[in-house]
Amino acid sequence: MESVVRVVPRENYQLEIEFRTGEVRLFDVRPYLDKGVFSQLKDQALFARAFVAFDTVCWPNNLDIAPETLYVKSVPISSEVHEKPEEYGECP
Repeated sequence: MESVVRVVPRENYQLEIEFRTGEVRLFDVRPYLDKGVFSQLKDQALFARAFVAFDTVCWPNNLDIAPETLYVKSVPISSEVHEKPEEYGECP
């Protein structure tokens, strides 16, 4: 099971989510904003109160999204890895 360890609410109803595996992914909440109880998240102040509990992303008012959904419906955030000059090695 995918376990969430960190969440950062971003602009435009995006969540930056870190999973226990170390993966960081971006989840778009917009498709859920017109679905049942999730319409409450249109309130940006409420959306910004996202927190991690029970291995997933939650909000006040007992709102949460299953961690499996968060993982499957999110996209990886790419991060460039830059070597330090001292790691280049010596030139022949």
